[in-house]
Amino acid sequence: MCIKIRKAVPDDITAIQKVASFSWHETYSGLIPEAIQDKFLANAYSDEFMRKRVEQTILMVAEINEEIVGFANAFTKGNIAELSAIYLYKEMQGKGIGTKLLTALLHELKTFSEIYVEVEKGNLVGELFYAAKGFTVVKEYEDVIYGHPLQTKRLVLPL
Repeated sequence: MCIKIRKAVPDDITAIQKVASFSWHETYSGLIPEAIQDKFLANAYSDEFMRKRVEQTILMVAEINEEIVGFANAFTKGNIAELSAIYLYKEMQGKGIGTKLLTALLHELKTFSEIYVEVEKGNLVGELFYAAKGFTVVKEYEDVIYGHPLQTKRLVLPL
Protein backbone atom coordinates (compact mmCIF):
# COMPACT_ATOMS: atom_id res chain seq x y z
CA MET A 1 0.00 0.00 0.00
CA CYS A 2 1.63 3.22 -1.19
CA ILE A 3 0.51 6.21 0.87
CA LYS A 4 1.14 9.64 -0.62
CA ILE A 5 0.92 12.72 1.64
CA ARG A 6 0.68 16.10 -0.06
CA LYS A 7 -0.72 19.58 0.34
CA ALA A 8 -4.38 19.89 -0.57
CA VAL A 9 -5.50 21.75 -3.68
CA PRO A 10 -8.96 23.14 -4.52
CA ASP A 11 -9.83 20.05 -6.57
CA ASP A 12 -9.55 17.98 -3.35
CA ILE A 13 -12.38 19.77 -1.54
CA THR A 14 -15.18 17.33 -2.37
CA ALA A 15 -13.10 14.31 -1.33
CA ILE A 16 -12.06 16.03 1.93
CA GLN A 17 -15.70 16.86 2.70
CA LYS A 18 -16.61 13.19 2.16
CA VAL A 19 -13.86 11.98 4.51
CA ALA A 20 -14.94 14.56 7.13
CA SER A 21 -18.58 13.46 6.95
CA PHE A 22 -17.88 9.73 7.21
CA SER A 23 -15.28 10.23 9.94
CA TRP A 24 -17.45 12.57 12.01
CA HIS A 25 -20.43 10.23 11.92
CA GLU A 26 -18.25 7.26 12.87
CA THR A 27 -16.27 9.06 15.58
CA TYR A 28 -19.04 11.01 17.26
CA SER A 29 -21.90 8.51 17.10
CA GLY A 30 -23.16 8.33 20.68
CA LEU A 31 -21.22 11.48 21.68
CA ILE A 32 -22.90 14.14 19.52
CA PRO A 33 -26.43 13.84 18.09
CA GLU A 34 -26.39 13.26 14.32
CA ALA A 35 -28.40 16.43 13.57
CA ILE A 36 -25.77 18.52 15.40
CA GLN A 37 -22.97 16.71 13.56
CA ASP A 38 -24.67 17.48 10.24
CA LYS A 39 -25.10 21.14 11.15
CA PHE A 40 -21.44 21.42 12.17
CA LEU A 41 -20.25 19.67 9.00
CA ALA A 42 -22.44 21.87 6.78
CA ASN A 43 -20.82 24.99 8.25
CA ALA A 44 -17.22 23.95 8.97
CA TYR A 45 -16.83 22.02 5.72
CA SER A 46 -18.87 24.24 3.39
CA ASP A 47 -17.37 24.86 -0.06
CA GLU A 48 -16.57 28.46 0.89
CA PHE A 49 -14.86 27.58 4.17
CA MET A 50 -12.96 24.72 2.51
CA ARG A 51 -11.59 27.08 -0.16
CA LYS A 52 -10.29 29.29 2.67
CA ARG A 53 -8.73 26.27 4.38
CA VAL A 54 -6.91 25.27 1.20
CA GLU A 55 -5.64 28.82 0.64
CA GLN A 56 -4.94 30.03 4.19
CA THR A 57 -4.15 27.01 6.40
CA ILE A 58 -1.97 23.94 6.35
CA LEU A 59 -4.15 21.23 4.84
CA MET A 60 -2.57 17.90 3.97
CA VAL A 61 -4.24 14.91 2.31
CA ALA A 62 -3.39 11.22 2.30
CA GLU A 63 -3.87 9.33 -0.93
CA ILE A 64 -3.83 5.67 -1.81
CA ASN A 65 -4.07 4.90 -5.53
CA GLU A 66 -4.88 8.59 -6.14
CA GLU A 67 -7.92 8.41 -3.83
CA ILE A 68 -8.02 10.67 -0.78
CA VAL A 69 -8.48 8.52 2.32
CA GLY A 70 -7.71 11.09 5.02
CA PHE A 71 -6.60 14.61 5.79
CA ALA A 72 -5.06 16.79 8.47
CA ASN A 73 -5.56 20.51 8.98
CA ALA A 74 -3.80 23.10 11.14
CA PHE A 75 -4.29 26.82 11.64
CA THR A 76 -1.55 29.12 12.84
CA LYS A 77 -1.53 32.31 14.89
CA GLY A 78 1.68 33.92 16.03
CA ASN A 79 4.04 31.16 17.16
CA ILE A 80 1.27 28.67 18.02
CA ALA A 81 -0.52 26.15 15.82
CA GLU A 82 -3.95 24.63 16.31
CA LEU A 83 -4.54 21.16 14.89
CA SER A 84 -8.18 21.23 13.88
CA ALA A 85 -8.47 17.78 12.33
CA ILE A 86 -6.91 14.48 11.47
CA TYR A 87 -9.65 12.42 9.91
CA LEU A 88 -9.46 9.11 8.09
CA TYR A 89 -11.92 6.61 6.78
CA LYS A 90 -12.41 4.00 9.52
CA GLU A 91 -10.88 1.21 7.44
CA MET A 92 -7.72 3.32 7.05
CA GLN A 93 -7.16 3.70 10.80
CA GLY A 94 -4.33 1.75 12.38
CA LYS A 95 -2.26 1.69 9.17
CA GLY A 96 0.10 4.57 10.04
CA ILE A 97 -1.71 7.10 7.83
CA GLY A 98 -2.66 9.40 10.71
CA THR A 99 0.95 9.34 11.88
CA LYS A 100 2.17 10.23 8.38
CA LEU A 101 -0.31 13.12 8.18
CA LEU A 102 0.74 14.42 11.61
CA THR A 103 4.43 14.12 10.67
CA ALA A 104 3.83 16.08 7.45
CA LEU A 105 1.97 18.79 9.37
CA LEU A 106 4.69 19.03 12.00
CA HIS A 107 7.27 19.40 9.24
CA GLU A 108 5.31 22.39 7.91
CA LEU A 109 5.19 23.80 11.46
CA LYS A 110 8.89 23.41 12.27
CA THR A 111 9.27 27.12 13.13
CA PHE A 112 6.42 27.04 15.66
CA SER A 113 6.83 26.47 19.40
CA GLU A 114 3.82 24.28 20.11
CA ILE A 115 0.71 22.75 18.62
CA TYR A 116 -2.63 22.36 20.38
CA VAL A 117 -5.51 20.03 19.64
CA GLU A 118 -8.93 19.60 21.21
CA VAL A 119 -10.47 16.15 21.60
CA GLU A 120 -13.91 15.28 22.87
CA LYS A 121 -13.83 13.16 26.00
CA GLY A 122 -14.98 9.71 24.92
CA ASN A 123 -13.29 9.90 21.51
CA LEU A 124 -10.98 7.10 22.56
CA VAL A 125 -9.33 6.69 19.16
CA GLY A 126 -8.38 10.38 19.18
CA GLU A 127 -7.34 10.44 22.83
CA LEU A 128 -5.09 7.38 22.45
CA PHE A 129 -3.59 8.60 19.17
CA TYR A 130 -2.56 11.98 20.55
CA ALA A 131 -1.26 10.50 23.81
CA ALA A 132 0.90 8.08 21.80
CA LYS A 133 2.32 11.03 19.85
CA GLY A 134 3.38 12.85 23.03
CA PHE A 135 0.50 15.31 23.44
CA THR A 136 -0.44 16.03 27.06
CA VAL A 137 -3.67 17.35 28.52
CA VAL A 138 -3.44 20.98 29.62
CA LYS A 139 -7.11 21.61 30.32
CA GLU A 140 -10.53 19.97 30.40
CA TYR A 141 -13.64 22.06 29.98
CA GLU A 142 -17.25 22.01 28.87
CA ASP A 143 -17.88 23.31 25.37
CA VAL A 144 -21.17 23.79 23.57
CA ILE A 145 -21.81 23.07 19.89
CA TYR A 146 -25.19 24.23 18.59
CA GLY A 147 -26.65 23.92 22.08
CA HIS A 148 -25.19 20.46 22.77
CA PRO A 149 -22.74 20.27 25.71
CA LEU A 150 -19.40 18.55 25.15
CA GLN A 151 -16.60 17.58 27.49
CA THR A 152 -13.45 18.75 25.74
CA LYS A 153 -9.80 18.01 26.42
CA ARG A 154 -7.19 20.51 25.23
CA LEU A 155 -3.81 18.92 24.56
CA VAL A 156 -0.41 20.35 23.66
CA LEU A 157 2.72 19.09 21.99
CA PRO A 158 5.86 21.24 22.31
CA LEU A 159 7.65 21.48 18.96
